[in-house]
Amino acid sequence: MLGRVLSGVDVVCHQAAVVGHGVDPADAPVYAAHNVYGTAVLLAAMYAAKVRRLVLASSMVVYGEGHYECAAHGVVRPGPRRQADLDAGRFEPLCPVCAVPLEPLPVPEDAPLDPRSSYAASKVAGEHFAEGWARQTGGTVWALRYHNVYGPRMPRDTPYAGVASLFRSALQRGVAPTVLEDGRQRRDFVHVTDVARANALAVVNPPSQGWLVPVNVCSGEPHTVGELAAELAKACGGPAPEIVGGARSTDVRHIVADPARARRLLGFAATVGFAEGIAAFATDPLRESAALR
Repeated sequence: MLGRVLSGVDVVCHQAAVVGHGVDPADAPVYAAHNVYGTAVLLAAMYAAKVRRLVLASSMVVYGEGHYECAAHGVVRPGPRRQADLDAGRFEPLCPVCAVPLEPLPVPEDAPLDPRSSYAASKVAGEHFAEGWARQTGGTVWALRYHNVYGPRMPRDTPYAGVASLFRSALQRGVAPTVLEDGRQRRDFVHVTDVARANALAVVNPPSQGWLVPVNVCSGEPHTVGELAAELAKACGGPAPEIVGGARSTDVRHIVADPARARRLLGFAATVGFAEGIAAFATDPLRESAALR
């Protein structure tokens, strides 16, 4: 089947994946089957069809925690957040040397990969399989590391779809969106139309260096999760969000993107601003979610 589909193709844009960060460890075989084995099957078919260019949908979850700096010790990698700190409402990562709270920085593409869930591990594995394929075949890969994508036709009412969909689904039911931790965790929310444009640029502009070139696909405009919930509640005319504390075992505190490489290598910069995008998302159509199993 793939051989027939790939006949006469110059470049493959691979978007298919099972998504959902930190939902259920029992989902590991599903992620491995679809995101890892499925990608490997595609790469083998591309080799057979002599297709040597791939645009791969990757994710910011490959980074784990974001990029941090200590005033005394420079750029450091924080250790795992302790459950006792989370239970006590102490959410900021600490310097592993002096134990003071760290300052979050934009994460560059050369940051170490540190998957925190089965889904994240499957996205790292997909990048590694794609790079191995490229080295063996002389092919090239753009690994587009999407940050928090939102926009029309997100699936409704599912924890696998991301925080924007969860908030919008709650508001559509007339329920206040619930925000974990203190709501001050920072993310980069990027509109799906900008993500589509990044893919189009990657299709027509092959990498000029390396076998696999990762790039952050982001807005370059960090906001807190609490800001997202409040802005969306206002746009929907719904109840104000509720800050409930707590954190999931796979949650990270801050993960915001450095957009410089995408701008330099792809000519990509996001065009949909946060306020504009969230106002539109308040009335965008959602779709029914597919069952994971």
